[in-house]
Amino acid sequence: MPFNEIESRQDGHPRQDGHPRTDLGEVSSHVSRQIVQLHARLYGRGPTRAKTYITQDYLLSVLEEIFTPAERTLIAAGKGEHVQTTRMAFQDAVKEAFVEIVEQTTDRPVRTLISQVDLDTGVAIELFLFEPRVQDQAVPDPGGQQ
Repeated sequence: MPFNEIESRQDGHPRQDGHPRTDLGEVSSHVSRQIVQLHARLYGRGPTRAKTYITQDYLLSVLEEIFTPAERTLIAAGKGEHVQTTRMAFQDAVKEAFVEIVEQTTDRPVRTLISQVDLDTGVAIELFLFEPRVQDQAVPDPGGQQ
């Protein structure tokens, strides 16, 4: 379900361009499920909860209870910095798989992915910034003034 077919208004009115309406909630849920499944394949277990928020400029997934039993043991033993370093290195190594999920689901190119984990709460965020759309970019002033 391409993002360009998503109507961000949730008021039930049909789109004015005549294209079928795709619910933004469906797309958000699909991304959440795909990211949870990818986490499960890569880390051996997925987060217990995930919620995805989509705007015109970015997609944000919030993942809860992300740590494996081994990681929780290290955190409890005061070795959380090792968990954080390993998670960030691993996330960088598999970044393209996460970006692919978002790009295929939203039909929008991702400019960058910013990933962060919080050791105290077991929460991770995956922030995907979209490339600006052509109509979103400023049009240069033909007179040369800005």
